[in-house]
Order: sequence, then structure tokens, then C-alpha cells
Amino acid sequence: MDGYSEELERQMSRLYGSLIERDRRRYAAVEAAKLGHGGIEYISRVLGCDPATIRRGMSEMESQNEWDTHRQRKKGADANR
Repeated sequence: MDGYSEELERQMSRLYGSLIERDRRRYAAVEAAKLGHGGIEYISRVLGCDPATIRRGMSEMESQNEWDTHRQRKKGADANR
């Protein structure tokens, strides 16, 4: 398996760091799936996450259940706290 360029790895890591936890799992899972064999280990190294996190994201992606897309904060919560 060929990896991504260092610049693309840096951009992926930066994006990953900007996401909330559930979106991190899903993003890592999609990237690993695109790569096929060896993808979980490679993406785990690039993003600095546990392979189990990626596997959990893959399970969520394959699930027939609706994704939880609710807001992170309660309505009316103060964003400056």
C-alpha cells in the first residue's frame, strides 16, 4: 500500500484535530476504508489514534441505524463559556 504525501498527511491530521470525537471516528474509518488492506494501521499512525477507534467508526458507518446528528450543545447554551 502506498501512503499519502507528507503534506496531505499533515492536512488530514489538522482536519482530524478540528473534529468532534464521533466525527473523528467516522473520518478515520472512511480514510482507512479507501486504502483497503493495511489502511487501519496506516491511518492510525497518521492521525495518532487507536486502531480500535477506527474499527468503531467503521462499525458506525456500516450500521443501518440513523446517525446521531444532534447538536453538541443544548439549545440556547452560551458559546462563550
